[in-house]
Amino acid sequence: MLPSIRAAVRSIDPQLPIFATRTMDEAVAASIGTQRLSATLIGAFSILALFLAALGLYGVLAYSVTQRTREIGIRIALGSPRSGIYGLIVRRAMMMVGMGIFAGVVLAISGPLIRHFVYGVAPYDPATIISVAALLTAIAILACLLPARRAALVDPIRALRAE
Repeated sequence: MLPSIRAAVRSIDPQLPIFATRTMDEAVAASIGTQRLSATLIGAFSILALFLAALGLYGVLAYSVTQRTREIGIRIALGSPRSGIYGLIVRRAMMMVGMGIFAGVVLAISGPLIRHFVYGVAPYDPATIISVAALLTAIAILACLLPARRAALVDPIRALRAE
């Protein structure tokens, strides 16, 4: 359509310069480009932070399971069911996650800083706080399943002979 628009403008006034022509979609994209880049970067860094938090929790739990191999072996030798071992590891993980979520909620509610960074989300928005806490809890459960499985499959004889 641009050539026909130029021809119509030239038919009215041939001396009128026509430059920087673009569609409305291009104009809107150019006007919100900075905000779109900021939102993309914040989203990417948020996903990276979530991944690092899950990796850190996995590392702490894997180390804890390694340190407690003898104790877990004794529990299994004395008749503790595998589900009890799973529960032991998952409870420990959820206790750490619960303390972290509690601290995060307190900081989010007490700090007015979030108001300046996130447009349209109040620091006291219960839906956002609950959804973030639920997401972090789900990620934490996924991160602790492998160490819990490894702990539940400990061979008591090998665990007792290890040290």
